[in-house]
Amino acid sequence: MSDAVVRTEEWRRLTGTLLGILAVAAAYYVSGLIGLMLRVVVEGAVVTPLWLPTGIAVAALLWFGPRIWPGIALGAYLAIEHLGSFRIEDAGIVLGNTLAPLCAYLLLRRVGFRNEIDRLRDGLALVFLGGLVPMLISASIGTGVLVATGDLALGGFWPVWSAWWAGDAMGVLVLTPVLLVLPTVRMSQDAYRAAEAVALTVAIGVGAFMASRSSLSLLFLVFPLLIWAAVRFQLAGSAPCVLITSVVVISAATDQAGPFAGHTLFEIMVNLQALNGSAALTALLLSAMVTEQNNIRLKIEQVCEDLAEVVERLAPRRPGD
Repeated sequence: MSDAVVRTEEWRRLTGTLLGILAVAAAYYVSGLIGLMLRVVVEGAVVTPLWLPTGIAVAALLWFGPRIWPGIALGAYLAIEHLGSFRIEDAGIVLGNTLAPLCAYLLLRRVGFRNEIDRLRDGLALVFLGGLVPMLISASIGTGVLVATGDLALGGFWPVWSAWWAGDAMGVLVLTPVLLVLPTVRMSQDAYRAAEAVALTVAIGVGAFMASRSSLSLLFLVFPLLIWAAVRFQLAGSAPCVLITSVVVISAATDQAGPFAGHTLFEIMVNLQALNGSAALTALLLSAMVTEQNNIRLKIEQVCEDLAEVVERLAPRRPGD
């Protein structure tokens, strides 16, 4: 291979990486703006119950590898700049928001995580190693920076830390599965199945809206719909349903409507994150279990067919056959 060809390949690779970094930064920033629309103020600090950029960051790392980490850092910088003038101290928040997804990526790759999430172990890995554990980093560094700069009183550390951690973790549990499943989604040729998917989407949207806006405690009604989505459509159906549910319920919580009315901000955040976490866990783990069982059944059927062919070939033939 000539030097010119080698340089051309290196240039293409560098250009592709740069475009990927810019795309991740843009996606991070735009999703951050969406997340800030649902922001709440805890002890004077701005936090979001669902920080979508962490889900984008983890998915991007799983797709493209750690080389796109500058896109995460750039997106975090732009999101902070949107809230106010960027200060040198804010670099610590950018560092935490970059390290947490990188840690999630390394932990997931360490345990052999598959992007298809077609095994129960993949679902468990994404929940704990992709979301709950590594997001301790971003929450701890970010809240620590606020305390160190005097923007947050020491007494407000734990409320802000818990809200920060929950929002980052929910971003991974709610959005990352949706992004990972998108490349595998195909339009069904079965009219009945397509109609069922449309009916499910409408039902989850309407059901979540009514349950979250009613003065009665009816939020549990979304779980039968999530189970329906997981059993019938696996991750392709359950992941979008969880995202729809989460956004609708967060909107009601920030408006202090329905079952969230008359509660303190701390109580609202606890109930909200308990619901989001339970919904994500139910849909993600059930989808992974159903997919794994379906794959095992298909393998068994294939083995039986292969065995039947072998037996047919080895069976003695009668005269005249």
